[in-house]
Amino acid sequence: MEYKIGDIVELKKQHPCGSKIFEIIRTGVDFKFKCQGCGHIIMLERQKAMKIIKKIIII
Repeated sequence: MEYKIGDIVELKKQHPCGSKIFEIIRTGVDFKFKCQGCGHIIMLERQKAMKIIKKIIII
């Protein structure tokens, strides 16, 4: 599945702030996500990111 910058996605794992909703702010070899609950930014390897993305909420 293709993901683009600006997509809002739901992840399987919850962020410590309690939110599962993240915005994709970088794609490529690594994915960068911004938590919609607290604004914290996390970076994951592409393989790991593809496994934990549950669904796209807003394209």
